[in-house]
Amino acid sequence: MEHPSFPSYITCAYLDGVIERGLAEDIGPGDVTTLATVSAGHGAEARFLAKEEGVVAGLHVLERLFAEVDPSLLVTWSVEDGAPVEAGTAFGTVRGPARSLLTAERLALNILQRMSGIATMTRRMVAAVHPYKARLLDTRKTAPGLRLLDKWAVRLGGGENHRIGLYDMILIKDNHIAAAGSVREAVRRATRYRLEHAPDVLIEVEAAQLGQIDVLLEIGGIDYILLDNMTRPAPNGAVDCSMLRAAVERVGGRIPTEASGNVTLDTVHAIAATGVDYISCGGLTHSVKALDISLKIALE
Repeated sequence: MEHPSFPSYITCAYLDGVIERGLAEDIGPGDVTTLATVSAGHGAEARFLAKEEGVVAGLHVLERLFAEVDPSLLVTWSVEDGAPVEAGTAFGTVRGPARSLLTAERLALNILQRMSGIATMTRRMVAAVHPYKARLLDTRKTAPGLRLLDKWAVRLGGGENHRIGLYDMILIKDNHIAAAGSVREAVRRATRYRLEHAPDVLIEVEAAQLGQIDVLLEIGGIDYILLDNMTRPAPNGAVDCSMLRAAVERVGGRIPTEASGNVTLDTVHAIAATGVDYISCGGLTHSVKALDISLKIALE
């Protein structure tokens, strides 16, 4: 079942599965510290506090998490999923049995801090490419088992999702080309496979050299060209985008282009200035810095 405000790939069943596995991993047969030190009758209120500026993401996930741990836990948010917050902002409370709150605390923060960190960096990169036309994409460089949460966080930060997995786009990279014998043969096989098995699947092909672009334009039948690692870090800390710019000019708008490689918050603006259509960044998810958020619990 899908929730009306969720992306199409997020289902309630998926969220419940993530939560179930997370709780089993953390609690096991029981939270022995809480059971030993906290009386069953104590109530408590916990307050979520942003300790640094950022974008909060994962609020819907936490609602389901707290309900799974204890349906009597009451969650209230003062912001929406994907909202910016300043350092020092209290943006939500949870009230209910103290034992339940303490048992859910770590998994709740792990999910919230990770998703918020991804959303925060995404929002900053999206702002950095303004006013150029480039749109920011994620990649498959996600935490195993948490890919859909990672990609949802990118969307909440204002980015866009690339393919979800290996099943929803044909992306021909250097190893595929080597295995097929040539880029022409790889594209021919991909085109045939699409015709016979997956008519709605798009085809993207990687090019790492300018000469490869001419071949791809001649072959035709592809939907995107991935301009991979066509930037080079410069000695002064900037990035040399001359090859990428030449590649975009050579394509001339005939096929949408995607740039990847050496994409950081410091370089993404210069990469966008080349006129590329999309920029994909694995660092959004594989090198995420968790947003510093605390959960302060007070007994009632």
